[in-house]
Amino acid sequence: MDKVVYVIFFFSLFSCLSSQTTIEKIGPLTYSSTIPWNPKTYVCQRAIDKIVIDGIDDEASWKALEWPDDFVDIEGRIKSGPTLQTKMKMLWDDEHFYFFAKMEEPHIWAKLTKRDATIYQDDCFEIFIDPDGDGHHYYEFEINALNTIWDLFMLWPYRHKRSPNYLNNWNIDVHHAVHVQGSINDPSDEDEYWTVEMAIPWSALKEMAPRAKLPKDNDQWRVNFLRVDWLMDSSSGSYEKILAEDNKPLPENNWVWSPHGEINMHMPEWWGYVQFSNVKATEVPPSFKVNPDEKIKWALWQLYFQQTIYHKATKKFEKEISKFSIPNVGVCDFTPVLFAGDYGFQFSAPSCNGKRVWVINEMGKIISIKNQ
Repeated sequence: MDKVVYVIFFFSLFSCLSSQTTIEKIGPLTYSSTIPWNPKTYVCQRAIDKIVIDGIDDEASWKALEWPDDFVDIEGRIKSGPTLQTKMKMLWDDEHFYFFAKMEEPHIWAKLTKRDATIYQDDCFEIFIDPDGDGHHYYEFEINALNTIWDLFMLWPYRHKRSPNYLNNWNIDVHHAVHVQGSINDPSDEDEYWTVEMAIPWSALKEMAPRAKLPKDNDQWRVNFLRVDWLMDSSSGSYEKILAEDNKPLPENNWVWSPHGEINMHMPEWWGYVQFSNVKATEVPPSFKVNPDEKIKWALWQLYFQQTIYHKATKKFEKEISKFSIPNVGVCDFTPVLFAGDYGFQFSAPSCNGKRVWVINEMGKIISIKNQ
């Protein structure tokens, strides 16, 4: 009996010392991103005419808009720029949120024809929309050059390994079209580009929108775009993915509007900001209104990442706010408060005007509540 007690005591002591050593190896809690956090911004103006979804931007509304910055690699400045140009623009009216994308491509190909197939296995264009910016409950749309679409409703990003992450058998009445300047699946010629035009009804998007309504003038949503471009070989007379030594396809290119610093589209905290405006597409667009609270939210995200790094190493949550590196917000006072238990945590901080409190939890969901 004494031997059993001794073994238990020794094992417990060893476990405590081992855990303490692991914690000490971590050092001060910090988080740094590979690129500066600087999401793109876009002012989305009102359409002045009926938008016909045919893959051609010949309406007066589309013609009046200037293209924003070309897409960049998803990893940003740490990766060389895209070899092919990709650009997009947006419009809105009382019925739909409109998107138009143009992709330079000398070899246009696609194979998938069934709705809700894994479209990113083809070259494709993707749209991501988080109406309330909470990092959860967002929309994803993928489309290839054959005009085959996959629409998903994401419950939360894949980094939260809680199934199901998304609703796949969730289809909405998306109007979409593709125009090809060239030919599809013909390696014998050289193509110019392909375009995507899409109209997503507010009747679907407003379910996750603030106030469960379509946007008002100056409202801002989180949005991003991805172009997937595979490395292809056409020497056999058809397009086939180039394989590596392990007989798997070489990694695809990931080109985006607003970069993330790593190859992962499901990081809504890095997506761009779209500001809706009642100004007509043919008029001079207003300036984008920077919301200082977005810096508060990004600071909370950085604390969230510090906590998740600590938890991954120790299987525990740090409970003392003093152990964290507090980000410098710069635009207003940032005084975070931490609540942590055995199964979760919350960081919170007042908004810049003090009227609300921003809260982020262990699932990376960020919301605001009225300050009491």
